[in-house]
Amino acid sequence: MKIYTKTGDGGETGLFGGRRVKKSDRRVEAYGSVDEVNAHLGWAAALLAHLPLDQEIREIQSDLFDLGTDLATAPGTPAASNAARIDETQIRRLEGLIDRWQAEAPPLKNFILPGGAPGAAALHVCRTVCRRAERSTVRLSLAEPVGPHAIVYLNRLSDLLFVLARWVNAREKISEPIWKGPES
Repeated sequence: MKIYTKTGDGGETGLFGGRRVKKSDRRVEAYGSVDEVNAHLGWAAALLAHLPLDQEIREIQSDLFDLGTDLATAPGTPAASNAARIDETQIRRLEGLIDRWQAEAPPLKNFILPGGAPGAAALHVCRTVCRRAERSTVRLSLAEPVGPHAIVYLNRLSDLLFVLARWVNAREKISEPIWKGPES
């Protein structure tokens, strides 16, 4: 099978279910941002291979494929009834992970700057790209329906990525960079 199809050469792509849209479409922007989070998570996983996070990261990456499918499916099409959807179970799993990893991180007493250990810095990049995906999904939701749990999932995921970055820095015994405001 060839990797190139030439069907996107005119600036269009196909949604799940066959509808063609411009690559600048809000729906494409939203699922493209989710794909970016997923790719950055793969990079973070490679940097964090020495820590016990692999299973959690792979589950999140699978969730992000579900979310990408959800966002790539035009509402009202026959494909919409078969599309993967994010559900409350996945959100509760993220909340459980936040509680678990936050309990193992030091209390947050200051605003921190993204950075620290390479793996923590990569998770901060994942977090900020996730926030962008959330903003893109909110914009899409103002124009077209999205799955009812998509925005909540992205919001919880960005919180989890922040907590994991803090946990990694603590585990690696690397001080988090503290933000020193104008009065410092």
